[in-house]
Amino acid sequence: MSKDVLKGLNPELVWDRFYEISQIPRPSKNEGKILEYIKEFCKKEDLKYKQDEAGNICVLVPATKGCEDKPVVILQGHVDMVCEKNKGTEHDFDNDPIKLAYKDGWVKAEGTTLGADNGIGVAAALAIVNDKEAVHGPLEILCTVDEETGLNGAGKMDPKIISGKTLLNLDSEEDGAFYIGCSGGFGTTAKWKIPFRQIPSGNIAFDISLTGLKGGHSGLEIQTGKANALKLLARVLYALPFEYHLSRIEGGNKRNAIPREAEATIYIAPQNTAELKNILQTLENEFRNEYKTSDGNATLKAEPSSATVDRVFEQEFTERLVKTLIAVPHGVINYSQDLPGLVETSTNLAIIQTEGETLSIITTQRSSVESAKRYIAASVKSVFRLGGAEVATGDDYPGWKPNLDSQALKTAKGVYKRLFNAEPEIKAIHAGLECGILGDKSPGTDMISFGPTITGAHSPDEQVNVAAVEKFYFLLKAMLKEYAK
Repeated sequence: MSKDVLKGLNPELVWDRFYEISQIPRPSKNEGKILEYIKEFCKKEDLKYKQDEAGNICVLVPATKGCEDKPVVILQGHVDMVCEKNKGTEHDFDNDPIKLAYKDGWVKAEGTTLGADNGIGVAAALAIVNDKEAVHGPLEILCTVDEETGLNGAGKMDPKIISGKTLLNLDSEEDGAFYIGCSGGFGTTAKWKIPFRQIPSGNIAFDISLTGLKGGHSGLEIQTGKANALKLLARVLYALPFEYHLSRIEGGNKRNAIPREAEATIYIAPQNTAELKNILQTLENEFRNEYKTSDGNATLKAEPSSATVDRVFEQEFTERLVKTLIAVPHGVINYSQDLPGLVETSTNLAIIQTEGETLSIITTQRSSVESAKRYIAASVKSVFRLGGAEVATGDDYPGWKPNLDSQALKTAKGVYKRLFNAEPEIKAIHAGLECGILGDKSPGTDMISFGPTITGAHSPDEQVNVAAVEKFYFLLKAMLKEYAK
């Protein structure tokens, strides 16, 4: 893809690195190509690096002249990206580059996630290497893998690859804010062995699809009132007044994204076809009304299916499954009593998939309070067990407790006020940042997180604000200069 779409955007070095990163496929758990890019970058710039068995890379950047004796500062970001695309978009995330677009001060992608989360943070860190105006002490650019599927790279990181005790995480998405805390996370998965029966004679198959929803990050946007495609599809199936037979149900594909689309294949008697379509139209209108402010474009369709299966789910199992989907909680459970507006605890009904004779439902729970995280996980687990599922848990990671006395924060606040004549916002985030894990790995590390404005993360609506990127990089350089004094 032509680089011209980014021509004239500042800072040029950051957009150059971001363009290069965007041309390299980098889905979670398949980061080999982007890691090779970083190694080649090190070779070109004559930089040393350390890599652990998990794949995490730490690039060692010498201090600028006269700053060699200053404390090491770690610049940290993750190299993988969430891979989501709109229905009908042709894109192979394992092989195709991201197609970038620019409009009205924002950079986005054509029909897919952009990968500014966290490509823009990694790009800014690498840009420092080539920036002749940058002044800094010794730097360690820590690039972690597999962040988007549960912070796994950070969780497996060998702490010996880093030495610094001040860490700037470049994975936040709000201009003018410094983050000093985050939620911990937990995963709860239900599995059923599907009991089957033969398709009743004379039935015909329809594919029911629910599309048009916005989706989004299951932590950052859980409070926005966006609809969950799986919950709405469950309501569709629950509402059908005639006998139907389910052979497939699918929806969502990322455990940390609110599902945007869902579909099911059902078999019904031919005489119920008109009623099916009438019910879908009624429910579509109801969903659009319920979510008219936050997510008002739900689209329900029933199309004749080309399915070639010869069996469907047993009726009792189908009823149990639909009731389980209706009952399992989704959304905000509680808000913080200490930080107004901060979601404290939530749960996301993320994925349902049918594979052979197994049906799985994947959920994630988040909370900045450990006991609350365990409680909501127990609530979800209980619903699944009442529905007859086998339940597995995992992806458990710690939160990051805010430290208002952080020296890194005090320095950052001072620099921000001097540069912009304004006070930054000090926040915690209802999402998993790697800081919680990295703090456990390297006790005593002083950390803050910041970044430019990114909206629609984890969905094809993802975009990054160009002016905010310029401000973010200006701030980063000023902070590094201050730490080098």
